[in-house]
Amino acid sequence: MASNTSKTARASVRAGQAGAAGGALSVLGEFKYLIPLNGGKHVYVRNLTNGKTVHLSTTSEKFVEEIKVLAAAGHTAKIRAELAVLATSHPNDGWAATEARLVEAGAFGDEAAA
Repeated sequence: MASNTSKTARASVRAGQAGAAGGALSVLGEFKYLIPLNGGKHVYVRNLTNGKTVHLSTTSEKFVEEIKVLAAAGHTAKIRAELAVLATSHPNDGWAATEARLVEAGAFGDEAAA
C-alpha cells in the first residue's frame, strides 16, 4: 500500500506508538490539561487517559466528570496548579470559583470543601 505521508511524519507516528506501548508520554514542552475559552465559561480539556480533547462548559457535569477521570489517573496536582495559574493570570474569568465547584463536587477524590 503506497503512502503519501512524509518520512518525518511516519517516523513521528512510529515514535508515538512506541512511547504509548511502553506507557510513556513524550511531548515537546509543557503539556496543558486545560485550555481556557470564552472568558473562563468554556474550556478544552486534554485527557491523557484516552487521548481526546473535549470542549466543555466549566459549569457542566461533563466537565466535572472529565476532571474526575484525570484526577483518578493521578493528575490532580497538575490540574490544581493549572487552575491556580488561570485564577492568577485571568482573575476576572472565575477560575477560583471553577476550582471551588470542582472541589465541592468531589472531582479531586477524597478532598472535601473546606
